Amino acid sequence: MGARTEPIRDLAGDLSHVRARQIALISPQQQEKLSPCQMNCPSGTDIRGWIAFIAQRSKLGLSTEQAYTRAWQRLVEFNPLPAVLGRVCPHPCENQCNRGAKDEVVSIHMLERHIGDWALAHNLPLPQLVGKVNDASIGVVGAGPAGLSFAYQMARRGYAVTIYERLSQPGGMLRYGIPEYRLPRAILDGEIQRIIELGVELRLDCAVGKDISVDELRRRHVALFVGIGASHPLLLDIPGEQGPGVLSGTGFMACINQHQPVEVGKRVVVVGGGNTAIDAARAALRLGAEVTMLYRRTRQEMPAMAEEIDDAMAEGVDIQFLAAPLEILRECGCVVGIRVQKMALGEPDASGRRTPRPVPGDTCVLPATTIIAAISQQPDWRGLEALITAAGTIRPDGGGQIADGLWAGGDVAGLGTVTSAIGDGRRAAEDLHAQLTGEQLPAPKQLEVITAASMHLSFYAPGERVRAETITMASRYSEPSAEIQCGLGEEQFLAEIGRCLSCGSCLGCGNCWMYCNAHSYEQSKAPKPGDYFIFNQASCEGCSKCIEVCPCGFLSKSK
Repeated sequence: MGARTEPIRDLAGDLSHVRARQIALISPQQQEKLSPCQMNCPSGTDIRGWIAFIAQRSKLGLSTEQAYTRAWQRLVEFNPLPAVLGRVCPHPCENQCNRGAKDEVVSIHMLERHIGDWALAHNLPLPQLVGKVNDASIGVVGAGPAGLSFAYQMARRGYAVTIYERLSQPGGMLRYGIPEYRLPRAILDGEIQRIIELGVELRLDCAVGKDISVDELRRRHVALFVGIGASHPLLLDIPGEQGPGVLSGTGFMACINQHQPVEVGKRVVVVGGGNTAIDAARAALRLGAEVTMLYRRTRQEMPAMAEEIDDAMAEGVDIQFLAAPLEILRECGCVVGIRVQKMALGEPDASGRRTPRPVPGDTCVLPATTIIAAISQQPDWRGLEALITAAGTIRPDGGGQIADGLWAGGDVAGLGTVTSAIGDGRRAAEDLHAQLTGEQLPAPKQLEVITAASMHLSFYAPGERVRAETITMASRYSEPSAEIQCGLGEEQFLAEIGRCLSCGSCLGCGNCWMYCNAHSYEQSKAPKPGDYFIFNQASCEGCSKCIEVCPCGFLSKSK
């Protein structure tokens, strides 16, 4: 019998190794994941992070006002215009929100608008980064969203920044392209003023290439950022286009937004399917005209925001899909109509959208007194020709640099959204700052994107998405500049912010701590969003119960 002692001891040792291997296979790890909202935000804003300060304020020991302030400070690290973007961003962040797998996606843009408005009402200054003032002087060409974002990010790092703007007021397309009923000027002015108060010098009515040369700017500044946007309209290139009664979408909206008189007559036809086209159509309605829009594809391919399309149709805009202009008809030089070609969709083109093709013999004539062409825009390079290639473009690298001492971003580098322009400005500033200081940019986090399938949605209480009220149709016509969409009330805001799932980041629910028999989790003495519990691997029994009860997907099996 004694001879069998050693083999038994060996077997016990073998089993202990097996047990250790089993624990290693099912032991949890605290691993942050990338939420879909952040993955889809063109400006790179930490959406989940700023929301967490408010949604988890009681766990963080913050008062409501403290939570609001911390949230706003986190948000403006990426975007200095939250009240603006909360109104005009097409909010792609909401497109794949995991909350949609349970009930309805979170209304992120309305949350951003509310916190932005709150900060304006409380006169919160934009936060500056700690550090000494830098002697380097930076020039910015254009006071649109990209230029403002870049100027802000450089100014908060201590640089002396000067913006050169050819128009009489800053804002670019935010001011001259978007109607006041979508973006009140008091909101725009308030958020721009905070950037100026960081010490940014703003030179208005100063056209680079006319009032000051590019060479002179290069001598004055160690680096330049070009953010001139794309305000020059493309033509329809059809017969009858030249002459009175044909306006560009950007030109028409600039007149409207500067309260200049515009005569459009009784019947307006707008050509295009983007936000400028929608804005122009709705503005023409407010001038008392009957408005028809022509778009050569279907609604599914229409680039304008879905809510804006809905509003335009509700207000009375007649949108004719699969319709393209052939010829503008005139009598005695005046526009009297437009010949329209019926289209059908073919195979997808390079953009992924199906190519519209004419239906032979299927045309009609629509009566019209004014045609507004809003098909696209391009940069106005007058005075800046030295910056572009022979192809008439610029080609910034991933950090926005186009040449030594030259950066660019926004629509000048390719048509995009206001949000993407904000992101371009921030990334260019970070890249330039790294070059000037010799610092290396931190490597971007490589995080796994978390989906609803990796979460436990049953943990979260059901809740409907908030719906903001809008002003009446009668008010839209009696007060053409009145903002159409109302903001959220305080209770609505807090209810909606509580619907955030904190996808892939610890929300402090305490399930892991409560269900762990081995007491492997300890509450953090200095909690912060995403960091509420300390995990002790050594005491873990490998039961994986904590993984099963983690609702947000922060805990996963170790690999």
